[in-house]
Amino acid sequence: MLGARGAALARGLQVLTHSWRRDSRALALARAVSAPRAGHWQPSAGPGPRRRRLSLSAAAVVNSAPRPLQPYLRLMRLDKPIGTWLLYLPCTWSIGLAAEPGCFPDWYMLSLFGTGAVLMRGAGCTINDMWDRDYDKKVIRTASRPIAAGDISIFRSFIFLGGQLTLALGVLLCLNYYSIALGAASLLLVITYPLMKRITYWPQLALGLTFNWGALLGWSAVKGSCDPSVCLPLYFSGIMWTLIYDTIYAHQDKRDDALIGLKSTALRFRENTKQWLSGFGVAMLGALSLVGVNSGQTAPYYTALAAVGAHLAHQIYTLDIHRPEDCWDKFTSNRTLGLIFLLGIVLGNLQKEKKTDEAKKSIDSKIEK
Repeated sequence: MLGARGAALARGLQVLTHSWRRDSRALALARAVSAPRAGHWQPSAGPGPRRRRLSLSAAAVVNSAPRPLQPYLRLMRLDKPIGTWLLYLPCTWSIGLAAEPGCFPDWYMLSLFGTGAVLMRGAGCTINDMWDRDYDKKVIRTASRPIAAGDISIFRSFIFLGGQLTLALGVLLCLNYYSIALGAASLLLVITYPLMKRITYWPQLALGLTFNWGALLGWSAVKGSCDPSVCLPLYFSGIMWTLIYDTIYAHQDKRDDALIGLKSTALRFRENTKQWLSGFGVAMLGALSLVGVNSGQTAPYYTALAAVGAHLAHQIYTLDIHRPEDCWDKFTSNRTLGLIFLLGIVLGNLQKEKKTDEAKKSIDSKIEK
């Protein structure tokens, strides 16, 4: 009798243990499911309105904008600012090179060109998406663009484009007359570039001619006119740079482009891409060296140029043209390259003041003797 009762008691305890473990696991699972996740809306610790984790990324800023505005911000690619950086950086190089020896670049000009870069890149994207709306629908990566997806009509796109160009004209009118004429001349390139992928395997060259116009405009905005010995090799180097990064970018879409009949340097170069990119890199570095010589640059400039060369070599050597995610990473890394070179220009220009002071002291000492 006691043995039977003991066995029954043991079975009862076992059932209670299993039940407790099952309930504990259920409670843990419920807590895990309800735990806060990064980037999701979460209630605050106490009563009151809900809060969202702060994020300074461009995509987060666009997503937090009023819903009716979001398609227009995406049409401008404000959620993907890398294109704006690549348009803006040649402007900053030119403005930095045009600064007086020992001085920082003109902050007013940098801010003015920054505003212009956002507006003109947005206008260029709007024109591009209007031209390519039928093609964008057939490519997975671009099918969600606002015009292709039907979020913005063609009529509204025209109105939006007019607004962007009007604001960009207002920025341009803040410059001298020479720069106004020079800036207006780039509008033809902005409008026709999107058509190039239909007729030539070199649309990246057309993009280079368009995106690096700031290499001419930045200098003229500061100096009043262009110095061909500095501006032309700087413009050429920017074109070579664009051929590098936009060919890498084009490898993301090469299969879709081939199917729908669009052309690119990625389809032109194919497995020989790295050899072509290496050639463009050598040409870019050679032209930037000439810029340094013609503008009287100092050691920091050439140190930065060496770093740019190392960055390009690593970028090209490690590139996997068959992995779209790697192509995107290499493409976006060019912002770092451009900032490194800008830093070299600024420090190199500040170094000129030291050399000038040393030269003056040497001359003064000779006069005293």
